Amino acid sequence: MNWGVFEGLLSGVNKYSTAFGRIWLSLVFIFRLLVYVVAAERVWSDDHKDFDCNTRQPGCTNVCFDHFFPVSHIRLWALQLILVPCPSLLVIMHVAYREAKEQRLREASGDNYHCIYPNPGKKRGGLWWTYLLSLIFKAGVDVVFLYIFYRFYRNYTLPRVVKCELPPCPNVVDCFISRPTEKNIFTLFMVVTACVCVVLSLVEAAYLIGKR
Repeated sequence: MNWGVFEGLLSGVNKYSTAFGRIWLSLVFIFRLLVYVVAAERVWSDDHKDFDCNTRQPGCTNVCFDHFFPVSHIRLWALQLILVPCPSLLVIMHVAYREAKEQRLREASGDNYHCIYPNPGKKRGGLWWTYLLSLIFKAGVDVVFLYIFYRFYRNYTLPRVVKCELPPCPNVVDCFISRPTEKNIFTLFMVVTACVCVVLSLVEAAYLIGKR
């Protein structure tokens, strides 16, 4: 991964954000992205390998694992962390569009040039709406993923033992999840930080509307 490009994007997002937006960005980068990269991936690295069922029936373990873990936490979090910052990039693109338009008018008008955007990054007009919609979309993405997690993993927790009776299992078999307590702690941490990010986005949206 090119961290120089990523740092540039973060700097752009931070530059045009309000104080609430900067807190949101720090929360996403430090408490969600870094925790995901440094710790969470390792915790779930053995989820299939150490998923044990008390039967030797071929295919039973794979079928039960697929039933109780339809989508890995890690892959869902990766998709979530990719999609959540995307609306903020729309703000950067809008500012870049304003700057490019200003540059074209400056070159075309010459001495008769009249400045349209004295401050291209100031949240007025279309940029205000772009910024407000980006906040709503960011909160919406987190809410959707929180709902998906809740549907797949009730109460966001993993049981120590799951009972499976799907074919080709010969009867009701007990299956054991690797390190369920540790996984539950990380899951609740990611859920809480996502909820905090949703609240920050909504507070920032209310602040933006109130300020206008």
